[in-house]
Amino acid sequence: MLYYLFDYLSEYFHIPGAGLFQYITFRSGMAILFSLLISTIFGKRIINYLRRKQIGETVRELGLEGQNEKAGTPTMGGVIIIISTLIPVLLFAKLDNIYVLLLILTTIWMGAIGFLDDYIKIFKKDKEGLKGRFKVIGQIGLGLIVGGILYFHPDVTVRETPSILLDTETVSKYDVKSTDTTIPFFKNNEFDYGQLISWLGEGYENYVWLIYIPMVIFIVTAVSNGANLTDGIDGLAAGTSAITVLALAVFTFISGNVILSNYLNVMYIPNSGEMTIFIAAFVGALIGFLWYNTYPAQVFMGDTGSLTIGGIIAVLAIAVRKELLIPVLCGVFLAENLSVVMQVSYFKYTKKRYGEGRRIFLMSPLHHHFQKKGYHESKIVTRFWIVAIFLAIFCVISLKLR
Repeated sequence: MLYYLFDYLSEYFHIPGAGLFQYITFRSGMAILFSLLISTIFGKRIINYLRRKQIGETVRELGLEGQNEKAGTPTMGGVIIIISTLIPVLLFAKLDNIYVLLLILTTIWMGAIGFLDDYIKIFKKDKEGLKGRFKVIGQIGLGLIVGGILYFHPDVTVRETPSILLDTETVSKYDVKSTDTTIPFFKNNEFDYGQLISWLGEGYENYVWLIYIPMVIFIVTAVSNGANLTDGIDGLAAGTSAITVLALAVFTFISGNVILSNYLNVMYIPNSGEMTIFIAAFVGALIGFLWYNTYPAQVFMGDTGSLTIGGIIAVLAIAVRKELLIPVLCGVFLAENLSVVMQVSYFKYTKKRYGEGRRIFLMSPLHHHFQKKGYHESKIVTRFWIVAIFLAIFCVISLKLR
């Protein structure tokens, strides 16, 4: 909203400083400051409200040290993240940008699914919350919408020719619809999903959506569930997510900047730079939430927050054509997911073969394994953050490491 106001003031009244709102860097800086202020100042009020309404966490008995002390801690704190993200985005982003609109939709959609899950757990006294199949249906629904928009919408394009060499009247004809993505760590690193069905022969391009949209659905579902599993101890999900999203901010800013993308020889995606404002607001919201979520947590994000975080990260990676980096970039989420899959699969296999179930880990997800080994929550979280920082830096250097 403010972007349009100051654009008008700059054009017609020539007010000094109004032109700053034309710059993504300035609006990103303002977005992160606003989101930090909203999450830290109003976050406390939201926590107090949740406490008054007795919207507290019911902790399952897992035999972990200090676990019972968390019972009754306010949950649904993901509302803080959502509000602190959306308000700065509405103020500073271009609201006619398809990527921004897609991220707003993702935030509201996944937030609603998570909120419904938390609501059932707390107010309906059902520890299982929203049935798993309904969560998956919601995630598939979002993936279907995101995939369809990214595939069919005319504003979602890539530029085929180094646009820095072209004048403004010429460049638009080089903005084309494409299902190209980036294969990390390879020199000629663009891959078209259409190649997977090129064996169909002439006209196969008309059916690429049959590959592309299911891929989007899978990524959205997998990453949102991974973030959900990671939200198990104080500060873990919010901290690792903030680190991951900062790395995505680098990719987004470069991919949306004609000069930097040309210099680094990466795919230029017109209009995608506007996502940097959303990312800045999101990072500010996550860091502000950590003010209250670090050990000992004053609030938990609940599924309201964790599902939203995962959905946003997935959509960001897909939109900026870096989805094949997700296994590395979201390595902490992946490890948490795999630990659960391995634990359950091995337990079922050994129970069928030996008559008794055996375990690989002391407990899953992975962070609970280290808790069982006697590590303090703060140490586990800090070390997971360090791993996330390493993975994020490794992904960023993939811009040159090919």
